[in-house]
Amino acid sequence: MNKICTIRNEDVNKILVGVQKGHKHLRISIKLKNELVLIFQEATVANILRVYTTVKRHASIRAQELEKRKLMADLRKDGYAVHQLLETPKKNEEVERELKELLEMGELSN
Repeated sequence: MNKICTIRNEDVNKILVGVQKGHKHLRISIKLKNELVLIFQEATVANILRVYTTVKRHASIRAQELEKRKLMADLRKDGYAVHQLLETPKKNEEVERELKELLEMGELSN
């Protein structure tokens, strides 16, 4: 079974954000106090920010799910990756229920 861990501010030792020399896209590195380092690509963070903004600011959307989809060239904008995180049609209640179950199974980071 996969480990589920809740990350709080107190669990984070350091965050680095920048563009690696010779590259075009941001990388975000999060070093946890347990020495685990998570590195996110810019597109992943952009997707999280997009859905976060939607849920925080929309009048009726309380929860939303993004799911990986493989888009062929004719269905995506120039320069966009084949693998995209896109909104699913799941209802607020379904996403809230799934999130609640994950949170109940999870543990705090050490």
